[in-house]
Order: sequence, then C-alpha cells, then structure tokens
Amino acid sequence: MMKPMTAVDAAANTNEISMDMQDGFIRIGEMAKKHDVTLRTLRFYEDKGLLNPKREGATRLYSRRDNARLKLILLGRKVGFSLREVKQMIDLYDPSGSNAKQLKLALDKSEKQLGRLQKQRQAIDEAIGELSEAMSIVRDMLSERQNVPVSASA
Repeated sequence: MMKPMTAVDAAANTNEISMDMQDGFIRIGEMAKKHDVTLRTLRFYEDKGLLNPKREGATRLYSRRDNARLKLILLGRKVGFSLREVKQMIDLYDPSGSNAKQLKLALDKSEKQLGRLQKQRQAIDEAIGELSEAMSIVRDMLSERQNVPVSASA
C-alpha cells in the first residue's frame, strides 16, 4: 500500500527548482526571486527557525527541503496562519513516518482558520452593505442640494 503524500512531500518533489541549483542548492537571491519575497524575509524565517540554509562562508544556500518549507510558510501566511502555527505544523513532519499527527494538527488548525475567515467575510459583507447604503443616501442628499434653486435672499 502506498503511503499518502503530505504537502511537504509534494512541495519537495516539484520540478520547479532552478536548473542552476548547484549540488541541489539555490542561493538566497534566487530563492527570494523565485518566491517573490525579500532577502530580509528569508533571513527572518531563518532567525525564527523556519528555514535552515546551508552556509558557505557568508553565502546562504537553500535546499529542496527549504524550498518546500518556504512554499508551506507562504501558503500558511496567505490563509492567515501565524508563523508560530506554521512552524508547529511544519516541525511535525517526519520523512520516515506516517505524519498522522502533523496532518491532524494541520486539519484542526485549518478548520479553525476557515471558521475565522468565514466570520471575517460575513463582517466584510455587512460592512460593504452598510457603506453602499450610506453612499446611496449621501448621493441622494448631494443630488437634492445641487438641484435646489438659489433663493434671491441668499
């Protein structure tokens, strides 16, 4: 029976890595450009323990694993997870295990986040409705005032 592929497995197996990768590594500038992030962002994620590039002197070299982790970090941030939550989920990955604990945590956190996003969408939809109604009232008031003839006593 085949083991199910996790998001980290899928991200690690993609063929999107630059053919310029020397020995499977990519430089920080290429990594930043590839993922449309700043060098500072990559260094920040490294400081937070989310990425672990290899060092050759002052040069940071990112592996396929780092590439996969960055994809997951960016996806997590895009859907509203905190970096702490992203790190918790990613750190549970075990390349030789079933990753059931990781998958359960990811599903639990995703269900909670989906609920938060749906509440935010409802609040935004209500705000849009209220703002549209207010704008309509203001337009009507402006139209009435612009069409009122100026009195002789004014």
